[in-house]
Amino acid sequence: MPLKIVSAVLTAAAILIGTPQLAAALDRAFAEPDKSTPSNTRAVVVLKDGNIIAERYAEGIGIDTPLLGFSATKSVISALAGILVRKGALKLHEPVPIAAWQGPGDARGAITLDHLLRHTTGLALGSSLQASMASALEPVNRMKFMEPDMASYAESMPLDAAPGTSWNYHDGNTVIVAHVIQQAIGGRAADLMRFARQELFEPLGMRNVTLEFDAWGNAEGSSQLLASARDWARFGQLYLNDGVAGGKRILPEGWVKYSAAPTPNAWVGQGAGFWTNHGDSLGAIYRTERGWPRDAFFAKGTIGQYVIVVPSERLGIVRLGRSPNWPPEADGVFDLVRDVVAATGSRGKLAGSN
Repeated sequence: MPLKIVSAVLTAAAILIGTPQLAAALDRAFAEPDKSTPSNTRAVVVLKDGNIIAERYAEGIGIDTPLLGFSATKSVISALAGILVRKGALKLHEPVPIAAWQGPGDARGAITLDHLLRHTTGLALGSSLQASMASALEPVNRMKFMEPDMASYAESMPLDAAPGTSWNYHDGNTVIVAHVIQQAIGGRAADLMRFARQELFEPLGMRNVTLEFDAWGNAEGSSQLLASARDWARFGQLYLNDGVAGGKRILPEGWVKYSAAPTPNAWVGQGAGFWTNHGDSLGAIYRTERGWPRDAFFAKGTIGQYVIVVPSERLGIVRLGRSPNWPPEADGVFDLVRDVVAATGSRGKLAGSN
């Protein structure tokens, strides 16, 4: 379903919405009440029933400006993996073909695509949730900032837990997923970009997208995809449409439900390539207590990047910025979700509607 703009008037720095409730929601999203922890919101796009009903940008940012999604990139890589599962080129619950893991007795040979997407591989790369950006010796940070061949480094790591037995979120898992995808479609950076554009970006109408690669030509699939806020919204709409775009199935049937299904022991609330409010994780409880719908799931990147999908409300919310990671309320996304649901959802209606 193509995205359409409803009641929008373009200005130099923002797209203003004539809906009072939504205008108030966006006013609050861009406000800076606490100068000690500025939220630095850069873009907000709100979708309802496939239409853009609210949209605003910070000064210097426009509808075509590519914005870095950081770890929201992981959700896009998950979608590309899903496309290969639909085509039969990858199997979700079978070992992935990593050459370094094929030695006799190597327990890493049991790692599946599902383990990689859910961060349950057991690979000893440290934690991306806890590693300090200043700690260059943390394995996951060494991979990102020091190693020219990120995929080979991640794949060289030993296990610190048997595959499938524990959850540990780190960027290496998704770097490996991107490598598996790239090898399945030809092995070159150009092959991956052609595949992504033909199979995902073009069918969704995503036209302002850039994916970065390391020095060896491996996709930096954990954090380095840039896209305009509207393109991030188009990606979210794919999941609101159960993996279908323009009448064509992009993701396998059931993939959206799989992506949102909670991973055991993932205390932040994670599914397969997405964060999720499904299940009883501490993260899901924390978010729902602050107004997020129970069925919401989302792509998330550090310092305030969100692509939020709320199927029960037929609602998508994109929020991009440069916000402190702490406290959790610093980016204003709890208020934004609560405000938008109240203005557009079953507990409210758009101003001026009948």
